[in-house]
Amino acid sequence: MNDIPNAVTDLFSTHFAERVTVTGARFGITTLQIAPEYWLEVCLQLRDRPEFDYAQLTDLCGLDYLSYGATEWITADATAEGFSRGVSGSGPGRFTWAQRPESAHVERRFAVVVHLLSVRHNRRLRLHCLPPDEDMPIVPSLVEVWPSANWYEREAFDLFGIVFEGHPDLRRIMTDYGFTGHPFRKDFPLIGNVAMRYDPEKKRVIYEPVEIEPRVLVPRVLREDSRFRPDDIDLQAEARLGDGTT
Repeated sequence: MNDIPNAVTDLFSTHFAERVTVTGARFGITTLQIAPEYWLEVCLQLRDRPEFDYAQLTDLCGLDYLSYGATEWITADATAEGFSRGVSGSGPGRFTWAQRPESAHVERRFAVVVHLLSVRHNRRLRLHCLPPDEDMPIVPSLVEVWPSANWYEREAFDLFGIVFEGHPDLRRIMTDYGFTGHPFRKDFPLIGNVAMRYDPEKKRVIYEPVEIEPRVLVPRVLREDSRFRPDDIDLQAEARLGDGTT
């Protein structure tokens, strides 16, 4: 089984040369890094050439690498009691719009990931594409190659703002028609900026600033442990004295 991913990797490297970068295999699935200019060409060959024969697209999604690797868990400040941990409330989405994080340190912020299946060869393949433009990431649509990409690309457009050039009907599919922004982007605020409620005095719906403070809810886990109950400690001490272990 260990020789199969290596053989597949050599096959891709030999055929596509500089058009793809083989980034290795995990759990038997090889990953190909493909530039946007070769995206459509490589995908057509992956579908049509008999040595590949990836006839089915099983998944397509977007990625946002803003704050990639950041975490709200600060274990250096963890308390000494129970299983609680110190946390920071400055994670992705928990900020005001004026204080939203910038992505200047991210060379290419957005990515498109595709999973393919070859039924003939019983192989799976992962494709990874990084569009160069952060303000409007654009990649060619794969609807003409695999029709199942249609709604997946609409979802990635809706949630991440990735534009799929050539898509026959690129419009929102998850959010409302009048929705502004892309909710899966890391700089999209989680708590919103305004709240809406009905005012009985004015007899109409009003908008007002959000009163909820950004916060992180991390549960503190308390567990019963007989080793630290006074009655059980005395019984354990007597037992050790009885058998001569202390």
